[in-house]
Amino acid sequence: MKKDTAVFDLINKELDRQRHGIELIASENFTSLQVIQAMGSVLTNKYAEGYPGKRFYGGCEVIDEIETLAIERLKKIFNATWANVQPHSGAQANTAVFLACLKAGDKILGLDLSMGGHLTHGSPANFSGKNYQAVFYGVKKETGLVDYDQMEAVAKAEKPKMIICGASAYSRDWDYKRIRAIADETGALVLADIAHPAGLIAKNLLNDPFEHCHIVSSTTHKTLRGPRGGIIMMRNDFDNPLGVKDPKGNIRPMSALLDLAVFPGVQGGPLEHVIAAKAISFGEILTDDYTTYAKQVIVNAQAMAQAFVKRGYDLISNGTDNHLMLIDLRNKNLTGKKAQETLDKAHITLNKNAVPFDDKSPFVTSGIRVGVPAVTTRGLKEADMEPVVEMIDAVLKDVENEGKIAEIKKQVHEFMERFPLYPELG
Repeated sequence: MKKDTAVFDLINKELDRQRHGIELIASENFTSLQVIQAMGSVLTNKYAEGYPGKRFYGGCEVIDEIETLAIERLKKIFNATWANVQPHSGAQANTAVFLACLKAGDKILGLDLSMGGHLTHGSPANFSGKNYQAVFYGVKKETGLVDYDQMEAVAKAEKPKMIICGASAYSRDWDYKRIRAIADETGALVLADIAHPAGLIAKNLLNDPFEHCHIVSSTTHKTLRGPRGGIIMMRNDFDNPLGVKDPKGNIRPMSALLDLAVFPGVQGGPLEHVIAAKAISFGEILTDDYTTYAKQVIVNAQAMAQAFVKRGYDLISNGTDNHLMLIDLRNKNLTGKKAQETLDKAHITLNKNAVPFDDKSPFVTSGIRVGVPAVTTRGLKEADMEPVVEMIDAVLKDVENEGKIAEIKKQVHEFMERFPLYPELG
């Protein structure tokens, strides 16, 4: 078969971009070469609808071993008693949780997207806002911290069936104990979407949501440093809130409903090549090397936050507990869109992001979101955060100076040559 040089030339071009640039998108990371190899393996050929031991296709005996290994490793990471590794993404995982726990039109309470929340936590543009009645809590204007008093007041007034905690642009830890108390008082379930900080939670560097939340969902990339995908977990199973019964009249546990919600509820055949890659990344997370990595992520994030503050940048909540920071650029007379597009020219990649109480549209925004998981994987340490922020600042102070931007791009390339990426790929 003729090699598709057009596609492979573009893949090599993307490898070159990743190698030479500074990757600061908080939701991105660099997987191990083993993870990439598993995703490109013969497992992509196998159809395996169902679950280990209960497939609708023959020839799944090896697939069953792989998926079981992924499940057991994931349970060990988080001290969970049940896990589903089949969701294709974090959004698919949340879709399945909603399907298992809620009826169409039920009320959900999540963090407002404009305050750092996620699309699947009730945005009117998303299935979560279209199929369910979404109400929201936010952050305090003066501190940038989640307003738990507001969460409690809204929960008492609206009586949601589910409270969702977790965010895509929030730099602080969560008070899961307080959230569970609010939920218990108002009769709600709690879903913790830990897609962003999961890798830090895995190493006990942040609060443990499993102690207080009924269900936990996550992606497998970001801080977990695995392939793009989703997972759902529980530490304590419970009787389902919908009262669904099996043919013998027994109430089905939530684990059973969640399995059914993933397949056949929202997905067909699982991506077993991705599940194999998940299993590999879960094995990596169980090592001491990953513990060192996770600790370095927090050290790097805090060093980077201090470097921004030193240069007069306005960080929401004045710092970070995790891997990311949200920066309001209004005091720099810049929009998030302009900052992102200009930094792209210098091969520094991050994303524009709304900040709490933003006065600009989501397509423009007043802020940027900056994260360190990917550069930490490349080997950057806390001392390296200062020159990185210095290069960012040099660009943002003179966004119309194309010569300066070109000069910084050259500096970026020279700087990142010290941190090789996938040297095995030639």
